[in-house]
Amino acid sequence: MKFIAHINVMPQQEILDPQGKAVKLGLKNLGIGGVEDVRIGKHITVAFEAANETEANEVIKTACSKLLANLIMETFEFTLEKV
Repeated sequence: MKFIAHINVMPQQEILDPQGKAVKLGLKNLGIGGVEDVRIGKHITVAFEAANETEANEVIKTACSKLLANLIMETFEFTLEKV
């Protein structure tokens, strides 16, 4: 079966996000008010084949925890789409 994984990797809430702070300041400088917080992360898509959805979940969990996200500073979540 073919799958596409949509993965979001974000800094943990406890970790400072300098990019997010810079964007928040930039929005304020543009006159866009009311922005309380901005967090900058990564969106990754992976197209791959797996025998079934359970295997696909395990493949992506492994990829995220061992390569795509630094679990000390980041969290990840993903969705799978059959294609």
